Amino acid sequence: MAHTHGPTEVRFCVYCGDKLSRRRIEGRERKVCAGCGRIHYREAKVAVATAVVRGRQLLLVKRRHPPEKGKWGLPGGYLDAGEDPERAAARETLEETGLVVECCELLDVLFNPGPDGADVSIVYRAVASAATPVAADDAEEARFFAIDALPELAFQSTRRAVAALRERSNP
Repeated sequence: MAHTHGPTEVRFCVYCGDKLSRRRIEGRERKVCAGCGRIHYREAKVAVATAVVRGRQLLLVKRRHPPEKGKWGLPGGYLDAGEDPERAAARETLEETGLVVECCELLDVLFNPGPDGADVSIVYRAVASAATPVAADDAEEARFFAIDALPELAFQSTRRAVAALRERSNP
């Protein structure tokens, strides 16, 4: 018999506790409660990030953990339930770099296909004070790089956000 549930996959209805089964609904395979008939939709994971610029430099953090350990990315992380995305981006930047930033514009919203990571990433352009970044949380290192001389970047979404920054704002 094939294993049909992942380790964190919901198997019981959160409303009535009955078992969920799979049915084709709205053109997709969905989980439906055998007891109350509710459709259980998979919720998208949303991440936020900041492209923090200072003159012609961009703030990057070196990833301490997999995936893409040792590569550089924008400060960011997952959005908590009920959290404002712009505030979450500023919070993640503070947690990873010690810098207080002000998000000044929405840079891009990116779709990330695949089974891991966020499904959607919201990227803000931000400005930082003259303070020096200090790596913390899951960042191994945090520093500014010349926008035209960046190290190896983690994730396709990071590369796309950097391209959008270069195109749009010419920091």
